[in-house]
Amino acid sequence: MRILLVEDHLQLAESVAQALRAAGWTVDVLHDGVAADLALASEDYALAILDVGLPRLDGFQVLASLRGRGKTLPVLMLTARSEVSDRVHGLNLGADDYLAKPFELAELEARVKALLRRSVAGGERQQRCGALVHDLDARRFSLAQQPLSLTSREQAVLEALIARPGRVM
Repeated sequence: MRILLVEDHLQLAESVAQALRAAGWTVDVLHDGVAADLALASEDYALAILDVGLPRLDGFQVLASLRGRGKTLPVLMLTARSEVSDRVHGLNLGADDYLAKPFELAELEARVKALLRRSVAGGERQQRCGALVHDLDARRFSLAQQPLSLTSREQAVLEALIARPGRVM
């Protein structure tokens, strides 16, 4: 599954992206709000992680633009702005979760898993394409009830394909 991470702090962005990639996700990293808004308008992502304090267009504006286009993509706000009013504002704009900095990578990964799990078609725990089955909780594939041993790249490709049946990728 492909995740968009938008964070202007370069070192933090790289650390988070590295952790998410190690967990098996494909991660695109951007560093400003305008680039994020363009990417979200033209690319398919399973999840967006947005910092609030972005240059050129802040995370709240990116989120408002995304929701204004009718997109239901899960969004996790990741920010140093932890005031209740900021959290309420982000959630009211349509954020699905809000995580204040500093945070533990394990918590971020758990929140990402939860958001992705809830966003899959009707909350089902498996995706199927013929004899190919993707167990979303375990993040494993099987073919004809036999487990497949996949590299992280193969896993990411199959996740992208099975999540978008009938679409050209």
